[in-house]
Amino acid sequence: MTGESNTPVRTTARSFDIIETLRELDGARLTEISAHLDLPDSTVYNHLRTLVERGYVVRDNNIYRVSLRFLEIGEYARSRRKIFEVAEPEIDEIAAETDESASLLVEEDGRGVYIYDAQADTSIPLDTHPGKHVALHATALGKAILAYLPESRVEAIFEQRGLPARTAKTITDREVLATELETIRETGFAVDSEERVRGVRCVAVAIKNENGQVIGAISVSGPSSRISADPDEKHLEELLRAKNIIELKLAHA
Repeated sequence: MTGESNTPVRTTARSFDIIETLRELDGARLTEISAHLDLPDSTVYNHLRTLVERGYVVRDNNIYRVSLRFLEIGEYARSRRKIFEVAEPEIDEIAAETDESASLLVEEDGRGVYIYDAQADTSIPLDTHPGKHVALHATALGKAILAYLPESRVEAIFEQRGLPARTAKTITDREVLATELETIRETGFAVDSEERVRGVRCVAVAIKNENGQVIGAISVSGPSSRISADPDEKHLEELLRAKNIIELKLAHA
């Protein structure tokens, strides 16, 4: 062979379509999956049978569901990120000290992925659970990462993912976003004011490795009424304290 084919393997793609459908429908019968994907029952059944045999799908009273095997794989993928183990206790402390939500996000394939989240007793519920994928440009965490990525990588991400609006306040203009990324580099922190979720404001700082490369970001999030667009000392000091500890531990791990 002279090279790998760029043509997706259809059977593999269909298996993942079925898995994603089971997640979207929160479990479903064979006929429901077939109708959702516009595929013959026999085709879907063959894929389901293989997925059940391999332990990735479970069947209970003719209802198929995604199995906990994915939890095992997800935990493995997360554990391979050195930043997770180092940042976890610091994220917990940020949440405890600020009485808000604190998160850790990394970039993968041009999107942001939450890999850890901590909630204080008084914080509002947010959808920042581990595994959640978000648009980088619509979050303070993502913008903190974008600010320190090479310009060529940032352009590639924009070409791949675009700048879709998540709320009426999402920045969707490249020039406006470029100006904001420059401001982030000058101030050392990023803010999103209801740019991904209405009523929620987030403050974030980037985390870099010993070579000065950005590898993630940490944040504190909460209602706009409790977190200022010009972060107060309490929130920013906690983030900078955690950033310093995380980066030191990464450098000496």
